[in-house]
Amino acid sequence: MSAAQPSSKRAGLAGRAAAMLVRPARTLDLAADEPAAASELWKGYILPLAAIAPVCGAIGLLVFGAGIAGVGIQLKTSLLQALLGAAVDYALSLVAVYVLALLVSLAAPLFGGVANRTQALKLVAYSGTAVWVAGLFALYPTLGFPLEILGGLYSLYALFLGLEPLMQVPHARGLNFFALLLVAAIVLSLVLRRAGGFVR
Repeated sequence: MSAAQPSSKRAGLAGRAAAMLVRPARTLDLAADEPAAASELWKGYILPLAAIAPVCGAIGLLVFGAGIAGVGIQLKTSLLQALLGAAVDYALSLVAVYVLALLVSLAAPLFGGVANRTQALKLVAYSGTAVWVAGLFALYPTLGFPLEILGGLYSLYALFLGLEPLMQVPHARGLNFFALLLVAAIVLSLVLRRAGGFVR
C-alpha cells in the first residue's frame, strides 16, 4: 500500500499530506481515480489541516507576540484576542476552500474540462497541503510569515499540476485556467481578509 493510500484514517491524513509535499504530481494522479465523498474530504483532510495555522498562530502570538519588521518591538495579545483571531482565520480558510472549489468546478468546462464538485474539492484540498503544513511555522510569527509564503507558492504549483488529472483540463489550456484561478484566489483572499478585519 503506497503512502498515498494508507490503511488507517490517521495514516491517511499524514500519508496523503506527506505524499503531496514529496511527490505532488503522482499523488494527484492517484487521487483523480479514488472514490471520495465531499464529507470525507472535509472531515478527514480539510478540517484538521486547515486548523494548523490558526492554532499555531494563536500559540505563537501568546508566547512570542507579533514583531514589527525592522523594529525591535514585540506586540503581545490577550488570550481572548488570540482565540477570536484563530477562530475567524479558521472559518475564513474553510470558506475560501469551499468558494475556490466551487469556482474550479464551474469554470473547468470553459477550458475543456469537466464540472465536478468532488474532484474540484479534491484538487483544492490536496493542493492546499503545503500552505496548511507551513502554518506550523506560525508558532514563531516573525519566522513563520516568509515560510508560509513559500508554502503558498508550492500549493499554487500543486494546483496547476492537478488541473489535468482531476478536472480533465487539456494541458494546452491549463495555464490559462490556472491564471484565472490565481486571480480569483488573490481576490478571494483580499475579500476574506477584509471581512476578517471587520469581524475582529
